[in-house]
Amino acid sequence: MTNVRIVLVGPKFEGNIGAVCRSMANFGLDDLVLVNPCPIGDDAYRRAKHGSHLLDSARIVDTIREAVDGCFLIAGTSGVTTAGDKNYTRIPLPAREFAQRVKDYPERIAILFGREDVGLLQDELERCDILVTVPTDDTYPILNLSHAATIVMYELFNGSLHEAAPADPAEKELMFRFFDDLMAASGYPEHRREMTSVMFRRMMGRAIPTKYEFNTIMGVFGDAVKKIKGLIP
Repeated sequence: MTNVRIVLVGPKFEGNIGAVCRSMANFGLDDLVLVNPCPIGDDAYRRAKHGSHLLDSARIVDTIREAVDGCFLIAGTSGVTTAGDKNYTRIPLPAREFAQRVKDYPERIAILFGREDVGLLQDELERCDILVTVPTDDTYPILNLSHAATIVMYELFNGSLHEAAPADPAEKELMFRFFDDLMAASGYPEHRREMTSVMFRRMMGRAIPTKYEFNTIMGVFGDAVKKIKGLIP
């Protein structure tokens, strides 16, 4: 999949960066962004092997916002998941199911991998549209960074499900604003709005609605807000 961007957030070991580059070369990926990485030296190049050119072309940025610029779907990865329905920031899709859903996806996808010790922080996860995990044994669920990235890339390479064309990024963000406006106009409790907004974003990320579906939902939200405010009869 040539529309996949691999984003490593705060990697602490250069060897892992090199190993990710090697795997990217294995699976035909060439878009790598590093957010505040450790220094990159000889060990990274040794581990990268024939993917060393990806080290040379990798972009280094200071923020996740910069790293995902131009991407439509943002997927966060985590080995720590929560089974309860209320913790929407920790409900994942298995890597294989994620790969099936986005195979032949026409827009650019950013896949975020976190730090070796703490992974992605809570506020970073909340910026993601969807959460992806690699199922492992409960007694030791956390994979090495490069191993986790390799498995996800493998599943993407072998995915087979074609998805309908989604809405463009501007329409997607407009729908989320309409949803927030609807909560405000309807008097939805203010202290619950932030988590509900994250829940809705995550739900839409899992569903990956088509362009037509996005526009239909926006129309319903927009008319509901106008009705509540008395702008339409």
